[in-house]
Amino acid sequence: MRALLPTGDPQTLTEPGEVDAPAPRPDEALIKVTDFSLNRADFLLLNSPSSTYRPGIDAAGVVEEAASDGSGPAAGSRVVLHLPGGGAGAEYVAAAADRLAAIPDGVDSATASTLPLAGLVARRMLALAGPLQGRRILATGVGGGVGQLLIQLAVAEGAKITAVAADGQPTAHIAALGAEIALDIETVGGEPFDLVLESVGGELGSKAAYALRPGGQYVWFGQASGDPISLDFFRLLQGGTSLTLRHFVYSDGSRDAEDMAALLALASRGKLRVEIGQRGDFSSAGPMLKEMSAGRLRGKAVVSID
Repeated sequence: MRALLPTGDPQTLTEPGEVDAPAPRPDEALIKVTDFSLNRADFLLLNSPSSTYRPGIDAAGVVEEAASDGSGPAAGSRVVLHLPGGGAGAEYVAAAADRLAAIPDGVDSATASTLPLAGLVARRMLALAGPLQGRRILATGVGGGVGQLLIQLAVAEGAKITAVAADGQPTAHIAALGAEIALDIETVGGEPFDLVLESVGGELGSKAAYALRPGGQYVWFGQASGDPISLDFFRLLQGGTSLTLRHFVYSDGSRDAEDMAALLALASRGKLRVEIGQRGDFSSAGPMLKEMSAGRLRGKAVVSID
């Protein structure tokens, strides 16, 4: 069967190739993939000459063979799947019931394929932050898949969110979802923020901490710049800022199916929208990942298999 394979070349990243079809375990269904989305994690794991990582964390398709132990969806069901270890960028994949969720009517497969990783991160991070009604949120690095879902979920819960974007980065889609846009964190006005959601690192991520109110919460969920944050204890002390710093990790495999079903339900009711910035085939995956890594991709990237 065809699958996306690593090239070991940071310039091309991936290429289509032939691999053996999966042999499902008794608790796994065999899925014929129709669409899979690309994530920044795919780029990071591929961007090494020695990488053996097969891209594809999130996908949608049709159950070709149901799990022989009777668990999970029946044959013919449309499903979305989440494989944290990759490998979903292929014509067929095997996945257990706790990694699958049925796609409701009204949600197309391409859209469904964009929801798992981005949606799980956004949903679980906001749950960690606690009640959001009336809270002011400052978010960095939210121009991609996680950001657009994060903004919608936060706004729906009554939060006011400001997104810090780099000059030249697409922002119209972020503003349309209800976020205020700031192009320079130094010029962010108004009252201090209750919550910072930070995924860029470096100078921007470091400065974001000083925008918090005393007792505010700083949730760190990425480091897209590759540079670590640096906090100045004395600056925080002199400014009277006390804060809680939390490192967020999204993984909780036991709840993947439940949380994906909740995200799909919101999408089916028109409460959650996903902008797909680029679509392509196997040969387009490498270039789309490069655009994503450079911050030039608006929304999500989806590969369709035909």
